[in-house]
Amino acid sequence: MVVLARLRKIAPEKYIPRIDYAIKRAEAWVRAMQSSNGGWAAFDKDNNKWFLTLIPFCDFGEVLDPPSADLTGHKLEALGCLGYTMDDPAVKKAVDYILSEQEPDGSWFGRWGVNHLYGTALVLPGMRAVGFDMKDPRILKAGEWIVSHQSKDGGWGESCASYMDDAFRGNGPNTPTQTAWALIGLLAIGDHRYDAAIQRGVSWLLDHQKEGTWHESYYVGCGFPGYGIGERIRLKKNTLLLAQGRELSRGFMINYNMYRHYFPLQALGRARLHFQNKKTYLDR
Repeated sequence: MVVLARLRKIAPEKYIPRIDYAIKRAEAWVRAMQSSNGGWAAFDKDNNKWFLTLIPFCDFGEVLDPPSADLTGHKLEALGCLGYTMDDPAVKKAVDYILSEQEPDGSWFGRWGVNHLYGTALVLPGMRAVGFDMKDPRILKAGEWIVSHQSKDGGWGESCASYMDDAFRGNGPNTPTQTAWALIGLLAIGDHRYDAAIQRGVSWLLDHQKEGTWHESYYVGCGFPGYGIGERIRLKKNTLLLAQGRELSRGFMINYNMYRHYFPLQALGRARLHFQNKKTYLDR
């Protein structure tokens, strides 16, 4: 996120050498943390060995930190901001990983945010930033998935229950954060066929702003979904083994209180550039 802030464009000239040095160090660290399958995790590299879950003092289960599509998309957006494209081996490997993780319905699972709205919203800007063809059918399928889950009033929401029941993917009470995520995803695609949906989403955010910001009654962050190991589990084969239902009795969700402030601001800023310039915010 610091790399994406583009500090070089806003800082006084005297700070440029320090900023360049800091970004170079950040890039080196990010590249070094790429896992062998091409993705990135939150804290570790290649932390996906199930034997770790058998260590007695790890019996609470969530000890693994494997790569996820949402975090990998974020890293791609940062690398794209630095000018790297699909010609870069690390970028190409990450893109291949992301494509392998796409769901049949076109969305991406969200490990750290609820849920498929989050995963899809982080993947799409990353793919565009590194020069992936945003007219690719897989990208447009993701866009259609986002649009198909827009509420009649223009907002988006997804229940935490989606971690246990696929019927809740993209479905739930509207929230400012999740509406912003949906907008960020559609704006990244850059296809003006989505302009009507984007305008409705923007109107929802504007209509629900209160006291300068947005209020949010639901948790939209995921600590862990209660799958017992720290890694995603395909539910159809393992639901009975998890000993939890939609209530997520083994997992926990997080209220990232700042999400409701800065994600709507990001979405609105990107939408303004999109409509002012008749092109996507990433092309500015």
